[in-house]
Amino acid sequence: MSVNLFDLSGRVAFITGAASGLGFAMAEAFAEQGAIVVLADVDAEALRRAVGRLTQAGHRAEGVDLDVRDPRQIRMRIDEVVARHGKLDICCCNAGISGGPPFSRPEGQIENIDLATWDNVVRINQTGVFATMQAAAAVMKPRKSGRIIVTCSISGLVTGSISGYTYSASKAAVIHLVHLAAVELAPYNIMVNGFAPGPFLTNIAGGRLHREPETVAFMASTVPLKRVADPSELKGLALLLASDASSYITGTVIPIDGGATAM
Repeated sequence: MSVNLFDLSGRVAFITGAASGLGFAMAEAFAEQGAIVVLADVDAEALRRAVGRLTQAGHRAEGVDLDVRDPRQIRMRIDEVVARHGKLDICCCNAGISGGPPFSRPEGQIENIDLATWDNVVRINQTGVFATMQAAAAVMKPRKSGRIIVTCSISGLVTGSISGYTYSASKAAVIHLVHLAAVELAPYNIMVNGFAPGPFLTNIAGGRLHREPETVAFMASTVPLKRVADPSELKGLALLLASDASSYITGTVIPIDGGATAM
């Protein structure tokens, strides 16, 4: 009898920053494989549209408002998911923002970094991810089962002049969080992994890539495949990390970058 290692029937997934981009791609991928998906986002209108797309396609999807800058709100939302569905199988720590200009521009050089921007980016990209991991681990540990998936970035793996100090530092930090949590949670059969995207056509940086073809062309020129990825191209990797297909994979961060980190 054949077994579908990617089947998520009956599993419950919680995804932050899920109203668009990579978060929505993960939610859609999981829903298509039978999961109950809970989409969390600070943008209430985009969240309503995203949930509508999934439910109209016949999937089980819910939406919850969430600002990941508030750890108490994160814990409350995850506890509510467990209260409604009895468990949490998959948690995707995806919510994040861009962090200002790169050091190739004068305003992005180290002496000019705005500390208020730094604090806000760290609060969302680093502390928000940690608080989401923390809340998920608290409900997964007693069941000795779970998957935690963190959206990292190739900017946290390599040094370059495209991403700024703030974004790169926050993503490097969450990569190390993946390693730490994976080691601690392994005895509880909780797999903790991340993926490191290269250039994808998302709403990050205020949707700049949707408005500026020249920026898309420049980003495409930085990767061997010479194109910017569509968010749907994340689905296969997301399913791998969320499903039984990754039963012996933990503590890793997988680039999905068109070959950028191979250069």
